[in-house]
Amino acid sequence: MPHPSGYHSRHAEEPTTTITIREVVYDPLEIEVSSEHRSGNPFLRASCATFLVFFICGLAGFLGVLIGRSLYMSLPPKVTYVVVDRRDPSHIATTISPLFTPEVQYWAPQIAQWAQDYNLDPNLIATVIQIESCGDPTVGSSAGAQGLFQVMPFHFAVGENMTDVQTNAMRGLTYLAQGLQKADGNAGLALAGYNGGHGVISWGWARWPDETRRYFYWGMGIYEDATNGKITSARLQEWLQAGGSSLCQRASATQQTLHAS
Repeated sequence: MPHPSGYHSRHAEEPTTTITIREVVYDPLEIEVSSEHRSGNPFLRASCATFLVFFICGLAGFLGVLIGRSLYMSLPPKVTYVVVDRRDPSHIATTISPLFTPEVQYWAPQIAQWAQDYNLDPNLIATVIQIESCGDPTVGSSAGAQGLFQVMPFHFAVGENMTDVQTNAMRGLTYLAQGLQKADGNAGLALAGYNGGHGVISWGWARWPDETRRYFYWGMGIYEDATNGKITSARLQEWLQAGGSSLCQRASATQQTLHAS
């Protein structure tokens, strides 16, 4: 899925990780022993064979621990979002956190409706809008992403207006909801999938492109602050200082034009 204000590219080549394990050869039988002595001393042969077996088992165990630790550390922190039953919309929040910028608050009524329509947490929707467009429905990225949710053109049907707010929301939020389902309710993985494509959901942090890691960092920090009831977000302020403020300035100007028309 598209990325905020051109900060990230939609498609990144899947990185590969190669682990090379050098073969360790250890032959305790290379001791210079005459053939008569070897044939005449079965205890020596049995001892050496036993030592070799223990050495190989120990090496395999050590490598197993290293690989297991590496795989564990590659996983992003799990933040569970429980998907409520669409048939019981009363369980879905109807407002967004006050920590989002005014340009995102501008869309609060629509976000509340979209949360009901797509069975999504409104704070998750607001988080995506915050880092994708900061509420500017006209913005486009260098990669071709369009509109409020920065949706790539191939997600639209022929003839659809990509920057129409409702059409853009339908395509973007459908993709977000699908990612959340694929991620088993993990909001962080769903955000990563929105940025890097659903394929990255199963990759783990170590294989994500840098842009997807940044997206996860910004998105989950803001979303966690919102869901924890905070009225300000240090991560949001960090995002603004990193370049998001210019995106929000453009969004503010666009919204003033929309309000005047």
